[in-house]
Amino acid sequence: MTTGTPHVPPGRLGDPALTLGTDPRSDPRMVAVFGALGALDHPAPNPLTADAGRETLLGFSVAAEEAFEGLFTVLAQDLKPVDGVSREVRAVTRDGHEIALHVHRPDGVDGPLPVIVQIHGGGMVMLSATGPLYVHWRDEMAKAGAVVVGVDYRNAGGAAGANPFPTGLDDCAAAIRWVHANLAELGGTRIVVTGDSGGANLSLAVAIKARREGWVGEIAGVYAQCPYILGTWDEPPAELHSLWENDKYWLDRALFPLLAEVYDPDGENVDDPTCWPSRAEPADLGGLPPHVISVNECDPLRDEGLAYHRLLVAAGVPSVGKINLGLCHVGELLFQNAMPEVYAEAVRDVTGFARGVSAS
Repeated sequence: MTTGTPHVPPGRLGDPALTLGTDPRSDPRMVAVFGALGALDHPAPNPLTADAGRETLLGFSVAAEEAFEGLFTVLAQDLKPVDGVSREVRAVTRDGHEIALHVHRPDGVDGPLPVIVQIHGGGMVMLSATGPLYVHWRDEMAKAGAVVVGVDYRNAGGAAGANPFPTGLDDCAAAIRWVHANLAELGGTRIVVTGDSGGANLSLAVAIKARREGWVGEIAGVYAQCPYILGTWDEPPAELHSLWENDKYWLDRALFPLLAEVYDPDGENVDDPTCWPSRAEPADLGGLPPHVISVNECDPLRDEGLAYHRLLVAAGVPSVGKINLGLCHVGELLFQNAMPEVYAEAVRDVTGFARGVSAS
């Protein structure tokens, strides 16, 4: 009989004292950047719970937005401007509200080109398409050979006001339908929808919505990065190990139900897959276009993304699942200067997917 070192579960499952900075899986370049910003320690416990009351939670969403926007601005401040890309702002009106569409296109590139509709993150509750990290991300994808359209949908919270589900989703749907109707003018061949975190939720949800409503043929593919899609994090399924394994690795799991309550008050839509895509059944997914579900090893949300990829495959949807090693939540978008090859690969992967899928 042989003996060996006992298996130790990864992350905080094996050692509750681990942080993003001390976990041996964490990419040291990421650790160096976050360490300089003081973002490696476990965040202080948040006294709020999802039953704190709507006004309190909306106030919390404003403060959270300010904090995240501040961090993202710092991370973007030394990024080199992207040459050879032109920008313009177009708009689509829905229910009397004008939704800004930020269009980026490469200069001097013969088209037509794939169109990437990019939906920003923020838990469907905060942040903006005009944030410097997202503007730069769209510039980089445009320079790689795509027309990129960033959607400034209405958030469910934050400084711009409260617009719970389904407002943001319906704004994204209206934007995609406008892009499809104007493909020739935009110089586009097909539409691929992409988003990170809450934007990944909306990217996945809008495809389900399009299938329900009969216009899914207008979407050629979906690329979801680190999707935030479970909907109920108070008692999550035990098999989603990453919620414990990577808890407080930049993101605190206690944040998720607070944002969910702002987006979907009282959980009225918790079983609707256009609100929380993890609730999708095969009948909701069959016939959807190809997907890529990209998750990060050191992200609390990793396993709900992987579970969704498996749902897609079980429903017969062409889907690729991938894990980016050593990265925190949306880490592939945050550290271009420190991890240029990681950022460049993310650009190549999304734009390559957009070029590779077939137009309907």
